[in-house]
Amino acid sequence: MAKKAISPGGSVSGIVELPGDKSISHRYAILAAVAEGRSGIANYSTAVDCRSTLRCLERLGVEVKIGRERDVQITGMGLAGLQVPKRALDAENSGSTMRMLAGVLAGQPFPSTLTGDSSLRRRPMRRVIEPLRQMGAEINSRDGDVAPLEIRGGKLRAIDYALPVPSAQVKSAILLAGMFADGVTSVREAVRTRDHTELALREFGARVEVTKGALRIHPGPKLEARQLVVPGDLSAAVFLIAAALMLTKSALVIHNVGLNPTRARVLDFLISMGAEIRVAAVESRHSELVGDISVRHAALAGGQISGAQVAEMIDELPMLLALGPFTEKGIEIHDAKELRVKESDRIATLAEGLRRMGARVEEFPDGMRVAGRSAGKLRGAKVDPEGDHRIAMALSIAALGADGDTVIHDAACVAVSFPDFFEVVDRLRGKKGWLKRPWQE
Repeated sequence: MAKKAISPGGSVSGIVELPGDKSISHRYAILAAVAEGRSGIANYSTAVDCRSTLRCLERLGVEVKIGRERDVQITGMGLAGLQVPKRALDAENSGSTMRMLAGVLAGQPFPSTLTGDSSLRRRPMRRVIEPLRQMGAEINSRDGDVAPLEIRGGKLRAIDYALPVPSAQVKSAILLAGMFADGVTSVREAVRTRDHTELALREFGARVEVTKGALRIHPGPKLEARQLVVPGDLSAAVFLIAAALMLTKSALVIHNVGLNPTRARVLDFLISMGAEIRVAAVESRHSELVGDISVRHAALAGGQISGAQVAEMIDELPMLLALGPFTEKGIEIHDAKELRVKESDRIATLAEGLRRMGARVEEFPDGMRVAGRSAGKLRGAKVDPEGDHRIAMALSIAALGADGDTVIHDAACVAVSFPDFFEVVDRLRGKKGWLKRPWQE
């Protein structure tokens, strides 16, 4: 799909169940690979990024079987059972795959190389290289910061590490490496980041202690295979929620969505702007909260995001900014320099796309401001997300409220996190009632 034309108007209505959470899928797969026994992971993410993790695990000798409805069976090798890969492990576009696998590979008694596509090879890796080197791993990289990462691991030293930049991926890499260390490894974070890794480690049997601002993992756990169900991806759901808030007469229910408190702050922010969002049927599955989200069209006031909120909503920021023209006062974000080193420079790429659509945008080094409704209605335009899946989806949702058609270049990049995005949106706009999971159609 080189291009996708988006026609505006209509509403989004119905009930939908989304593919599994991308972040959780990565973690379950990696831990299943170093557990003992065969794990089953139901509702594994359809994202290309999560497929990259499975392929890397297979190259490490792990048996992976993908069944119907995206159920995945992984036969674990134990902490000491991974095999020397015959060629480089290709994480493709997935920063999660590269950073978290680096933690596991740092503890292996063999050399390995992690690489990726041109986008991933531009993303900063020093933040994960430095703590793993402190633990004793030998890691070579291009310019000391970017992939390919050549890793020679082995027995690691326990460290007490304070994260200089809030990053769940770096925290995860250190915790995973801590399983191979000679003592208790500690990670301290000034800003709380998503806690899927520590929850999953406990679920598989690792001893992880959590206190305010710090985590400690004990070495040499015996991880045991588990039967797990991945909740629906909240970060994907946010795009559909935004569409329902924008478009009149919309009424949408998203079933079985992950509601982990370290991820759900985006719902609180939307509600603070006036969104009509309700959460029901909440329960805990494998230590992760899961529930149903209902949302209706509502007038939004606008708002500001900064400080700790940024880390809590980092993946949702592009969609929140693209909602700016549909709010009363607009959306303003600061302290988000991290957006400049994602799959694209998300600040610059999103700003350019919104400007082409007629939005009034002020760009800052660490964020941007997008003016509200008083600046005028968006217009259809040709926009380029620069290969960034979240920018492509954010601009596509904004296009639903524009005057005239919008053309999204390189629209296929949405497959990185939500392959069926356009099909799901089209169905929700076209009919009411129950919608099957996209891969059951």
